[in-house]
Amino acid sequence: MPPDPAPGTARRAISPLDHRVEAATGQDVDVLWARRDRGALDEGHARLVDLHRELAKAEISVTFYRTLLHRLSSGEFPVDSALFARIHRTVDQLEEAAEERDDAAACVIAVLEPIEAAARSTQPGGREALSVADQAALLAIAGGAKFHEHLVTGRRSVATASGTRIPYAHLQRLESAGLVFRDASHPVHAGQPVALTDAGRAALAGSRRPSTTAGPARARPGAWPGTAGHRR
Repeated sequence: MPPDPAPGTARRAISPLDHRVEAATGQDVDVLWARRDRGALDEGHARLVDLHRELAKAEISVTFYRTLLHRLSSGEFPVDSALFARIHRTVDQLEEAAEERDDAAACVIAVLEPIEAAARSTQPGGREALSVADQAALLAIAGGAKFHEHLVTGRRSVATASGTRIPYAHLQRLESAGLVFRDASHPVHAGQPVALTDAGRAALAGSRRPSTTAGPARARPGAWPGTAGHRR
């Protein structure tokens, strides 16, 4: 069975929803978790953090069984009926873990969408805010990203260092708005670096609102246990 982190101290698995949570709340997820532990969030944001923790645990389970399946098929074990039984059992466990992860993600989205809607407001001075989707995409790209075209399928997308994938159509929209640029000197099949323009950095900085759900900001807590190689 995968490890079951202790409540309140579970390490956070990177999920595709991390950037949406951060974009909607204007806070780093680690900071949100720490403020939840201190009781410094309102009911809606506390519920969001609780559900996000459940999603993180579900992501850990998916990773655990996927890694186990890779090990079973790596050639480390003799190919016999016992191996086939373990592989079938692990596939079933992986499928179950993925279903639980998808259910957990749906619960997070249900609570997150009203918070995202509230975040779609006009910035001080009358400047229109970035959409939540654009803000999340810019946050992901800011951490490192490359544009790829699959050699076989021809599918195009942006892969970010956090694991988030941004569709090609979304990238084109951000490029048209002058918020990001691609380094076309690199071959597309190898990956073209994607970065924020000055306008993109300014738009992102202007959209990061201070939290209204907690007291004065405190020092960022240390990394959660087991987060070596975390993207931050």
